[in-house]
Amino acid sequence: MKLQTKKVDLQKIKYLRKQAKLSLEEMAKLLGYESANGYYYLEIGRGKFSAETLALVAEIFDIPINDLFFEDKIAEMATN
Repeated sequence: MKLQTKKVDLQKIKYLRKQAKLSLEEMAKLLGYESANGYYYLEIGRGKFSAETLALVAEIFDIPINDLFFEDKIAEMATN
């Protein structure tokens, strides 16, 4: 059995935000933050995106939520 972990692709989120010409402040407001700092910390990895926030990000950019992740194989286990 292969175990995989999904990690948020922070660079992709930043790229999508810039492609949409959204400032940190605009993105923060769309996600319900009072200031850009809260969102900025998520984008640089200082905080973690909640499932709800990721769903909103996917909706903002009109993409499947899975497109916000990349997968790393973390282990392979043999089954007996």
